[in-house]
Amino acid sequence: MVRLAVALAATGYATGQVVHALRLLASPTRVEPGCLSCRVWTDDSDEPTVRYVEEWATEDAMRLRVRSARFTRLLEVLESSLAPPCVQFDFITETRGLDYVAEIRDGDELLGTTPDQSGMTRRSS
Repeated sequence: MVRLAVALAATGYATGQVVHALRLLASPTRVEPGCLSCRVWTDDSDEPTVRYVEEWATEDAMRLRVRSARFTRLLEVLESSLAPPCVQFDFITETRGLDYVAEIRDGDELLGTTPDQSGMTRRSS
């Protein structure tokens, strides 16, 4: 999976325009082959931020996306922001669930080690 994460500083009236523009771009993106999700939201923490995230099943799907005319429109929206956006591509090669917990804990038992209350691994006596 490949994730594109964008963060833009939210500044007053322009925030609504940016969110609207990103939502218009997100709708058709969601139905493109290989797109797992596409979301837009505002984060009203200490520094208000507009967030835009796309998740793609494969790097090939993301490459097609980056080469597309719709991605050019996304770049135009990002370039129109008052402050430079933070743009990050995350390449996720593996996602695991409770099987990972079981593997680690079973491994501790096989090695004769157990974590103490601080989380440090200690050899069992």
